[in-house]
Amino acid sequence: MGSTTLTTPFKDQTHYSLAKKLLPWTIYAFFPIVIFRLYFYPLQLPQSSRDRFSNTTPIIITSSSTLSLAPPPRLSPSPHFSPYKEEERADETPCDYTSGKWVPDKLGPLYNGTTCGTIKDGQNCINHGRPDFDYLYWKWKPKQCELPRFEPNTFLQLIRNKHIAFVGDSMARNQLESLLCMLSTASVPELVYKDGEENKFRRWHFPSHNANVSVYWSPFLVKGIEKSKLGPDYNKLYLDHVDERWASDLDHISMIVLSIGHWFLHPAVYYEGDSVLGCHYCPGLNHTEIGFYDVLRKALRTTLKTIIERRGSNGNAIDVVVTTFSPSHFEGDWDKAGACPKKKPYNESEKQLEGMDADMRKIEVEEVIAAKDNAKQFAKFRLEALDVTKLSLMRPDGHPGPYMHPFPFANGVTDRVQNDCVHWCLPGPIDTWNEILLQVVKKWEGPSERGE
Repeated sequence: MGSTTLTTPFKDQTHYSLAKKLLPWTIYAFFPIVIFRLYFYPLQLPQSSRDRFSNTTPIIITSSSTLSLAPPPRLSPSPHFSPYKEEERADETPCDYTSGKWVPDKLGPLYNGTTCGTIKDGQNCINHGRPDFDYLYWKWKPKQCELPRFEPNTFLQLIRNKHIAFVGDSMARNQLESLLCMLSTASVPELVYKDGEENKFRRWHFPSHNANVSVYWSPFLVKGIEKSKLGPDYNKLYLDHVDERWASDLDHISMIVLSIGHWFLHPAVYYEGDSVLGCHYCPGLNHTEIGFYDVLRKALRTTLKTIIERRGSNGNAIDVVVTTFSPSHFEGDWDKAGACPKKKPYNESEKQLEGMDADMRKIEVEEVIAAKDNAKQFAKFRLEALDVTKLSLMRPDGHPGPYMHPFPFANGVTDRVQNDCVHWCLPGPIDTWNEILLQVVKKWEGPSERGE
């Protein structure tokens, strides 16, 4: 028994020492086997929300910088149709850029009123003495993803050897000038053509990429005669004919961005063929008052139909973007101080898309859906709506207001002062439109999208 008592601790100690020496080598031996198993036979993870809700995504757009993309699935449009969503990848959820909120952004804009030389004076708010700068430090945050910061070199690469034209009213020009300012941070454009009152027809050339960017003044898209001091105090619209001032150049345009809306609110008489259809706000004229909603629809329908007929049917590729209605933010008379006084964005509970703003947007989106269906047999015709109405509605702080003129209060605050609560300061919220436009163009790139 004594011998047993003396040798047992020694044996336990020997076993413990041996186990201690062998344990690390055992771990080292099993570690590569585990890695090999996981690499070739990965575990099946639970189904993600992306998989569960994939059928709710009508059209998808990628936020990555790659240009070779798979085509999105064709699904039936829903009442909440959103024409640009981020392409699904294994590690992200599809993104609806139309739904989100404005959040603080420390980075601020890419340019300012001094560094960009193409800003219209009326939108150069900083140079005109606007004292607050907080409106420059917000970014649009979609609910499901991040909207990438604008990449000027990427956009220029995508329009290399192409001609992009902005056609419409002053909002088309506002968006164009925003884009030019952002692109000029990478490559300075040359003004190569200008014509018309207030240079309403202009073209810039980017020698670095052999790209052209133009603006065409056409506030109705269809043929129109604008009111003047020397003529009638109402507009005339010919709803069955497009405005040839831009349409005659269609064969030389690679992408066309259309933007209309505000001019349809003005007094007008409407024609179809040689007949008068009616008018909007035309007291004293013996015409039927028909309002402007149906007229907007007819004008956009004629425009898209003409583009499809002239470019889609002949196999000559063209891309078309319709920028939806941009709301104004007047809170009183346009010529009174404080017409658009807000200093920060609305949050979602403060402002809802409704009334005329919602109706104008709805017409434009519906016509885009209808035109896409009519042109689906033309593989080289691509069309999307740039749906910016809601995100623009949430930015009452982004307009020039009284700073449409230089230093309006230099001699003190007056009761009467002109305000612009329609257009957007540059830089300002309208830069976000072009951030989303870049995502639309990136989605379009790739041979499978064009059917090539």
